Amino acid sequence: MGASHPPVAPPVREGKVTVDPAAKFTHFRVGNKNVKSLYTDSGVVWVGTSGGLIRYDTKDDSFKLFDTKNGLLSNGMFFVGKVKGRIAVGTYGGGLSLLDEKTGNWQTYNIPEGLGDAFIYDVITAKNGDIWIATWSGANRVRGGDLDNRSKWDLYTVDNTRGGLPNDWVYGLAEGKDGDIWLATEGGMARFAKGRWENWNHAKGMGASYDRVKKDIAFKNDPSKQSVHHAKQKEEMGLQDVDVAYNPNYIVALEVDSSGQVWAGTWGGGLSRFDGRRWQSYTTAEGLPGNHVFALHIDRKGELWIGTNSGLARWQKGKFSKALTTADGLFANNIFAMTSSPDGSLWVGSYGGVAHLRPGK
Repeated sequence: MGASHPPVAPPVREGKVTVDPAAKFTHFRVGNKNVKSLYTDSGVVWVGTSGGLIRYDTKDDSFKLFDTKNGLLSNGMFFVGKVKGRIAVGTYGGGLSLLDEKTGNWQTYNIPEGLGDAFIYDVITAKNGDIWIATWSGANRVRGGDLDNRSKWDLYTVDNTRGGLPNDWVYGLAEGKDGDIWLATEGGMARFAKGRWENWNHAKGMGASYDRVKKDIAFKNDPSKQSVHHAKQKEEMGLQDVDVAYNPNYIVALEVDSSGQVWAGTWGGGLSRFDGRRWQSYTTAEGLPGNHVFALHIDRKGELWIGTNSGLARWQKGKFSKALTTADGLFANNIFAMTSSPDGSLWVGSYGGVAHLRPGK
């Protein structure tokens, strides 16, 4: 018989957090989980993790855990936000679920309702009322936001857009100044405007070249070694001889700023910016903390924050601020999620927890 192991304690489902108001950063610990998404709403911070959704009330520091034990179909969260006035989560294999906070009941939309895939990475509501949903089998558009009318659900894929959508694995969504929809995929960036598709990839200027970043790639574990899917994409780029985690066609973070500039975070190829004519890439050579950009966030002042594999930076006056890291009080240097609240607070999610950076600190 093998050695016995102590039983794993079940997660604490609700309680209160002890907060030190004098600390530069407040840490909200979530255990051995990744924080994948954050959303603030009326003093409540919603924390989407790899092990459920946490509702954290900043007014009394109370928290509650939502997972498969109380209404969700999956414990993995990729997205948390608001859809049709309800808290919404995009899950890892459990579809899109909306919470009625008065009753505590969840309503789930899945493949039978029109979803392209049960793996949901991002959701936005466009100014015209359309709801867009990023899945790993294309992008859904729900015309007019009519989620309960199956005839209003469209699904865009590589096949039915004739390559307009460059890859069916869609990671991010954002709306441009003129109502155009931007889609971050594993094959580059796409734009849907006035019913037409356009796309860009590394060959069209996205992401820094391997020569620019090869001395500063943080991760040596190459996804193409574990996945036929990733290996095929690398071969299509002519990168089969590159045995580290680098693929500038993987766009894993997306934001559009108030001037209409598009910002794209790549997998090892740094940060790319589109000014309407061309893409420009920024790497550690230009002051970016790390070349893997996992999260982008535009705060209430309109400033762009960049979460990387080596800390957090802000884009100010055409350059990057000094990176914030664990040495400054961050929970971890791999930054996966961010949100900001009306008081100017910034919430930063990574493995193990959330750091709260208060204004003026």
